[in-house]
Amino acid sequence: MRIALFTETFLPKVDGIVTRLRHTVDHLQRMGNQVLVVAPEGGLTEYKGAKIYGVTGFPLPLYPELKLALPRPSIGYVLKRFAPDIVHVVNPAVLGLAGLFYSKVYDIPLIASYHTHLPEYLQHYGLGMLEGLLWELLKAGHNQATLNLCTSTAMMQALTEHGIERVNLWQRGVDTETFQPYLANLEMRSRLSQGHPEAPLLLYVGRLSAEKEIERIKPVMAAIPGARLALVGNGPHRQSLETHFAGTPTHFVGYLQGQELASAFASADAFVFPSRTETLGLVLLEAMAAGCPVVAARSGGIPDIVEDGVNGYLFDPTDENGAIAATQKLLANPEERETLRHNARREAERWGWAAATRQLHDYYRSVITLNSISAA
Repeated sequence: MRIALFTETFLPKVDGIVTRLRHTVDHLQRMGNQVLVVAPEGGLTEYKGAKIYGVTGFPLPLYPELKLALPRPSIGYVLKRFAPDIVHVVNPAVLGLAGLFYSKVYDIPLIASYHTHLPEYLQHYGLGMLEGLLWELLKAGHNQATLNLCTSTAMMQALTEHGIERVNLWQRGVDTETFQPYLANLEMRSRLSQGHPEAPLLLYVGRLSAEKEIERIKPVMAAIPGARLALVGNGPHRQSLETHFAGTPTHFVGYLQGQELASAFASADAFVFPSRTETLGLVLLEAMAAGCPVVAARSGGIPDIVEDGVNGYLFDPTDENGAIAATQKLLANPEERETLRHNARREAERWGWAAATRQLHDYYRSVITLNSISAA
C-alpha cells in the first residue's frame, strides 16, 4: 500500500504527536508499505525508509518551535508522482489543507486524525472568543474525510458533539521495549534532583507551554516536605515557568530522549500531569511503561489510560487541592506505590505500537474498499 501522510509537525520536533508518527511510519514500512511524509521542512529527506517531502515554513508567533508551512502547488506534483492509495491528514489545519485538496483533485481516499485539542488551547492564549469559529473550521475539514480517527473516547465524543462525522478510535500505543522499570538508577535520580537522590522526586515530561498548566505543580511540591521537581522538555513557556518556580528546588532538565528519558521516568517517585487539554497523553503511557506512578487530571483522554487507585491516581482538575491530596497519598504508602508501579507497567504492556499500527492499516484498507465501492 502507498500512503501519503500529511502532518503539521514532524522530526526533528519532539512531542507526543511526532512520537506516534515516528512509530507509525516505522511499523507501516516494516509491513511492506511505502510511506510519503509531507511536513514542514526539518532537514530530513528520509525516515525508516519513508520519503519525507519538507515544505518551507516559518516559526509560529505564539509557538516558535512549531513551523507554519503553507500549501503550495509543488505538493500536488510530488503527490501525483508518488501515486498514493490513500491520503492520511494528521490534524488538518494549514499544511494539511493541501492533503484535503489534492485527495479530492486526484480522487484519492482520505482519512484524517485528531491529535491536538486546539479549541481548548485557545483559552490559554487569550483567544477563547475564537473557539466557535475554530470548531466550524475543524468540522469543515474533517467532514471531507471518509473516516476521522481519535486517540481517546473523550475526543470521539467531543468531535461528534461538534458535528464531525464518521468518527472512530485509533488505539493508544507505547514503546514498551524502551520504557522499562529496570532502568531506574541512582545516577539519573541524582541528576534530576540536583544531587538530592534521597528527596521525594516529582517529574513532569512534555512541552513547556501554557496549555499544560505546569504552574499547578508548584503547590504540590510545596505541600510535600523536601520534595524536588524535574521538568523534562522545552517550549515557549519556559522563561515564564523559570520565573514562576524561582526559589524552589525545580530543575529544568531540557529534552531527554531514548534510554535517558526512560531512565528518568523509572527513577522518579511520581509523574505529575496537570494538563486538562490532552487528547490522549502519550507521556502518561510512557511513564506507566517505565513503572512510574502517575498523578493526573481527570480530563480529556486521560481516564482512558489511568484507572484511579489501580494504576495511578486521578484528581478533579477544578479542585485546587486535588493534585496535592493525590500526590501525598501516593508518596505516603510505599507498598501501595509498588502495586501501582506493577499495575501501570502491566497496563502499558497491552498497548504496543505494532498492534496500534495494524489497526490503522486495517482502517486504511476499509476506507480504500469503501471508496472503490462508492466509485463503482
